[in-house]
Amino acid sequence: MGKDVIKAWGFPVDRVFLAAGPCSAESELQVLETARALAGKGVGFFRAGIWKPRTRPGSFEGVGLKGLGWMDRARSETGLKIGTEVADPSHVEACLEYGLDVLWVGARTTTNPFSVQAIADALRGTDVPVFVKNPMSADIGLWIGAIERLANAGVTKLGAIHRGVSSSLEMRYRNAPAWKMPIELMRRMPEVPIICDPSHICGKADLVPTIAQEAMDLLFDGLMVEVHPNPPAALSDASQQLTPERFFSMVGQLQLPHEQSDSAVFMNRMSALREAVDELDSKMLELLGSRMEIVEEMGRLKTQQNVSTLQPHRWQAILEDRVRKGLALELSEDFVLQVMQSIHEEAIRRQEADRVDGAG
Repeated sequence: MGKDVIKAWGFPVDRVFLAAGPCSAESELQVLETARALAGKGVGFFRAGIWKPRTRPGSFEGVGLKGLGWMDRARSETGLKIGTEVADPSHVEACLEYGLDVLWVGARTTTNPFSVQAIADALRGTDVPVFVKNPMSADIGLWIGAIERLANAGVTKLGAIHRGVSSSLEMRYRNAPAWKMPIELMRRMPEVPIICDPSHICGKADLVPTIAQEAMDLLFDGLMVEVHPNPPAALSDASQQLTPERFFSMVGQLQLPHEQSDSAVFMNRMSALREAVDELDSKMLELLGSRMEIVEEMGRLKTQQNVSTLQPHRWQAILEDRVRKGLALELSEDFVLQVMQSIHEEAIRRQEADRVDGAG
């Protein structure tokens, strides 16, 4: 459905919607060389950063307004639609003056509702498609709120971009994929097309194809990929950019699964398996309900004896035991920890609620 929406906006969509181009516009030659390499091969729009928000001052922060002229020339020469990131009203005004075909709000900007509102006000009364990247943190509310602010300003062509979230943990990716965020966005805003930015998730070019395929497996509508004619020489994010050749090789190898199958054998077997899952889920919820009843009784005993709700040593022992048992059942440690932490948070909430009620 999302691909049909994007196509209705006037963008070319072949097997999958594609946005591609360098992290940053660095020179007119670089912009034109990249656009020429991408033209005529199914790319939906040519992307390039004009203003680059950097974590620390002193690094390359984009070429500014002259880059829009380079992109405009690339569009005239190749026929590609063009788009860039905007972070404040002055960016919006400049892009509208050059007639850019699409804009997007970056992750740092999405984090700040004041900035999003200023951009939304600058876009009021326009018809340009706008994509919104998820915020740096795993906050689905901020992401949805940014989309809603734009919608309230009258922006009707709205899409989302998932680029992963920051994490303090050491991992193979630059940003944690955090797939539950876009999955939840799909559930809550099914009318909004969503594409994946595997370049920013990965941080390394060699990892991009794997994340791109995972996005396709999760029924994303497209990809935004950073492509540079000479990645090692790039002025920003050199390690995560693909050459045009590697990009098209990756696109050609993507498997695009369907949500449903016409096979009767498949549907019958899947129906039986889903019934089994539904039955197990019902039993699991009943067990969780029984567990919470016991937890509430424990909370009342703690209150009577003026014992703290949180029992750190007991909680640590529980985690170690459950992780060990989970590993024996071939459940990952991260999964077991997430489940147990959610159960523990609900248990604490219930015990605290009973304590307050009892005090009242």
